[in-house]
Amino acid sequence: MRQIRIHVAAPLAEGAEVTLPEQAGEHVARVLRLGVGDAVVLFDGGGHDYAATLISIARRAVTARVDARCDALPESPLRLTLVQGIARGEKMDLIVQKATELGAARIVPIVSERTEVRLDGERADKRLAHWRAVAVSACEQSGRARLPGIDAPLTLDAWLAALPDDGAARLALLPQGETAPRALGALPHHALLAVGPEGGFGERDVAALRAAGFAGLRLGPRVLRTETAGLAALAALQVLYGDLG
Repeated sequence: MRQIRIHVAAPLAEGAEVTLPEQAGEHVARVLRLGVGDAVVLFDGGGHDYAATLISIARRAVTARVDARCDALPESPLRLTLVQGIARGEKMDLIVQKATELGAARIVPIVSERTEVRLDGERADKRLAHWRAVAVSACEQSGRARLPGIDAPLTLDAWLAALPDDGAARLALLPQGETAPRALGALPHHALLAVGPEGGFGERDVAALRAAGFAGLRLGPRVLRTETAGLAALAALQVLYGDLG
């Protein structure tokens, strides 16, 4: 039987009674037609699952009792940060969804030289909230109990200027990159993967990335779209150095 997993944006503890988010409660009651006494799994994004039982189903509120904290799927030993040039429309949703499923620990949306999407003020806040909701849904589906961090959009230059020297591997996906994933040999526990938007990184972007110590990574002979490239690279790195394969 399929396990029903629901994210709750509040700390969970054994014995607590929790009102499910409105959309999740409606899905449980009206779509799945679960009833009082049925089991669900809750998680708060902190790394654990919680076995729970539905105790009340009303028109506007579904309540569950947390029965026990459970072990959840472990995170990948390779902490991957995807630094993604913002793509248009549903392409960015796809990138966030699949990067979450592939185990990305963090996603940084950036505005680079060839970025066609411009997000300012309220619009940026709405897109960030939307991307975070996409990541929550991907965690519910894939079994992850820890939510990836998703940063507010910022320029590539601003992100590079604030980048800490923490020993992370620095990789930029470039058509003329000098290194294939398999040739990296070994990676530290944390790697940064920078991917351009539609049209790729511009010359100024590449120069800035190189100056910040990013090595050029290539995947093969074909030119991949931005919504394919980063995901393919994440999968390759997880197979070689993470928890896939």
